[in-house]
Amino acid sequence: MNNRQLFLQHLAQTTDFPLLIEVEKAEGVYLHGPNGEKYIDLISGIGVSNVGHRHPKVLKAIQAQLDKYLHLMVYGEYVQSPQTKLAEALCKTLPAHLDNVYLVNSGSEAIEGALKLAKRYTGKRNIISCVNAYHGSSQGALSIGGNEIFKRAYRPLLPGVTNIQYGELADLEQINQDTAAVVIETIQGEAGIRVGTKAYFQALRKKCDEMGALLILDEIQAGFGRTGKFWAFEHFDIVPDIIVCAKGMGGGMPIGAFIANKEVMGVFKNNPLLGHITTFGGHPVSAAASIATIEVLKSESLIEQVETKANLIKSLLIHTKIQEIRNKGLMMAVKFESFEVLKPIIDRAIELGVITDWFLFCDDSMRIAPPLTITEEEIKNACQLILQAIEES
Repeated sequence: MNNRQLFLQHLAQTTDFPLLIEVEKAEGVYLHGPNGEKYIDLISGIGVSNVGHRHPKVLKAIQAQLDKYLHLMVYGEYVQSPQTKLAEALCKTLPAHLDNVYLVNSGSEAIEGALKLAKRYTGKRNIISCVNAYHGSSQGALSIGGNEIFKRAYRPLLPGVTNIQYGELADLEQINQDTAAVVIETIQGEAGIRVGTKAYFQALRKKCDEMGALLILDEIQAGFGRTGKFWAFEHFDIVPDIIVCAKGMGGGMPIGAFIANKEVMGVFKNNPLLGHITTFGGHPVSAAASIATIEVLKSESLIEQVETKANLIKSLLIHTKIQEIRNKGLMMAVKFESFEVLKPIIDRAIELGVITDWFLFCDDSMRIAPPLTITEEEIKNACQLILQAIEES
């Protein structure tokens, strides 16, 4: 059997209609197929490849670590330089209050850890999250998700979860003294790139303080430069109690983290001890790749270029079928009349060599989230091909 047949026969499927793009090599913003196909990746593997595919500095860091050691011991026992150096590098990007890092393998795992931490620290059990939020698909992460279609088949889920409308000031009144935490995407991703106001986030921060609830910001998609700041919360002049990250963190390697104050994180150490544990969290190769990713973001001034590149995309994607472009930096949604209009455009764009997507909870909008390394020339080429796909669909 060929690779496609093996994929369909032996790999667990998530839908009845996978993209089935076969990739032989990836580099920069491009994916290459076995028969000479070449695609511009405008979604970065869903927000992962912020520094592009196989960035040379990330590859160098991976190779250097491969020559030292791989997995040694479950998380939190041995002193491993990639973990300690990564924790230091992450803390340097954050306000001083956020000084303690727990490394895991993915965004869902980071959310699970953050939920446990909030309950353990506050002694409360109720969680507030948002309508059309997406935080992952494990049991706890799914429980706080904001779309019932994805949840109903797996109930019963965690009790004590309330969904409020993202960006609605009046809904903040639902935060009360029984609330352990409010978990919110700083920029809503799968809802189709929804951006709250500074006034909203500052009111949210104030309400959490008043009620003794922890504010957990999910920056799994929005972090690591995607919005034009290293962390999206920097746009709103607030500081969370816990921040959750993954995706763009590893330069293409699997890694995630939740970060809090040392006092807060300390509750995991006793009653019971090993209050949270992971075997592979902070894998040394992934941690080395993450350190290199942070260095690339800074040394190549990629974050400073985000707004200019986003504005270029918005200036080029002008068409009567495009109703609106919503964005925060290079986290973008291009709105069309309906999914029925959008889907043929996405399919034709792939045929022309540009990979885009739609959103789980917003299927009338095209996802655009290219590697931050994308050049102006690559942007112009990609946008021209999208416009061609619109015309031909």
